[in-house]
Amino acid sequence: RDVSYKLNLPEELCRVHNTFHVSNLKKCHADEPLAVPLDRLHFDDKLHFVEELVEIVNREVKRLKRSRIPLVKVRWNSKR
Repeated sequence: RDVSYKLNLPEELCRVHNTFHVSNLKKCHADEPLAVPLDRLHFDDKLHFVEELVEIVNREVKRLKRSRIPLVKVRWNSKR
């Protein structure tokens, strides 16, 4: 019985480990395709996902006793 699953990854992800133990796999029940186009994702040289700021949605300053804490709500390009 096979205990691992090997993915056929595109060339852009050649540095990503492509073999997984079956205990790490979970069923996915989705109504729409989960494929995300790779051209819209950005990775650094260590294959960490790079999020980029799209827009600043809101700003406010929270007061806590004598402190002022600036809060910024940001929309990122994240596809997570």
